[in-house]
Amino acid sequence: MTGMSQAATPAAPVPAAAEEAPVPVPGRDRDGRTAERSLLRRLLGRPEIGALIGAIAVYAFFFAAAPAFRQIDSTATVLYQASTMGIMALAVALLMIGGEFDLSAGVAVTSSALTAAILSFQLTLNVWSGVVVALVFSLAVGALNGFLLVRTGLPSFLVTLGTFLMLQGLNLAITKLFTDNVASDSIRDMDGFDQAKAVFASEITVGGVDVKITVLWWLLFAALATWLLLRTRYGNWVFAVGGDQDSARAVGVPVTFTKVTLFMGVGFAAWFVGMHLLFSFSTVQASEGVGNEFLYIIAAVIGGCLLTGGYGSAAGAVIGALIFGMVSQGIVYANWNPDWFKFFLGVMLLFATLVNLWVRRSATRR
Repeated sequence: MTGMSQAATPAAPVPAAAEEAPVPVPGRDRDGRTAERSLLRRLLGRPEIGALIGAIAVYAFFFAAAPAFRQIDSTATVLYQASTMGIMALAVALLMIGGEFDLSAGVAVTSSALTAAILSFQLTLNVWSGVVVALVFSLAVGALNGFLLVRTGLPSFLVTLGTFLMLQGLNLAITKLFTDNVASDSIRDMDGFDQAKAVFASEITVGGVDVKITVLWWLLFAALATWLLLRTRYGNWVFAVGGDQDSARAVGVPVTFTKVTLFMGVGFAAWFVGMHLLFSFSTVQASEGVGNEFLYIIAAVIGGCLLTGGYGSAAGAVIGALIFGMVSQGIVYANWNPDWFKFFLGVMLLFATLVNLWVRRSATRR
């Protein structure tokens, strides 16, 4: 009987709600942590997008205001101006992403050029000997800045301000000591000059237009810096120490190595631009370079780097330097008073900073 009763018991009815339960649709009902971002949101998340908007606006402005700006030869000149600024801006941008500044970057360019020029001339050596010694000197200055920063814990502003003053004094004092003048002696007729000029200051013809070789070096360094930041462990270290160096050290990031090498990177860039300066004119003024460190920082900030570190890109520094080149040459081609250059540069700095702020807020807004 019991078995028959159990067999006769009807099955429980299935609730209608269970029968009609909708199939979950991928992507629906996700929270902000798992939702896929749109292409526009991903683009707005790039550090250099604000600088790109500014570059397009600047180009359109001078294209309309200065007919000479539209010529292909003018474009080559703009790229040259941008390249000499951009090589330094790349190294400064990486350093800023790592959370530091280098106020000695401007005079370091002149120091490197003077080292190569004075050593080669006074010892009557092949100029390549001076080039190599200048490279060692520039890397040593960068390493000293990084080492002092890490060992003392002082702000990079103070450390590099001291280096700035020391280099500025050395540039003038040593040049006067050996030349009785404020400029180095010409090395144009010395052995190796033509070969070094071909590497650092020559021109190549592209499409019938003469382009300075620094433009090609600039693009090569930009590609290398982009790969370094986005595709290597070292790039992760740079972002980590710039965001929070204590947290980075806690998870095993070599903070000391990263910061010292970033300063040495600035030293390398200063050496390269210094060699371009030397072999372009064969002589160097001891007072050059003062104030250029702020232009490098401005180019990096316009390109999207934060003053607090941990954010930025090499591409942004390239665009920031390009804006600098367009403004500096656009004013000339428009036949305006060049005294307006600093004003326009300040406007671009404020404009780019505001655009970058808007872009970041738009990218993070749900």
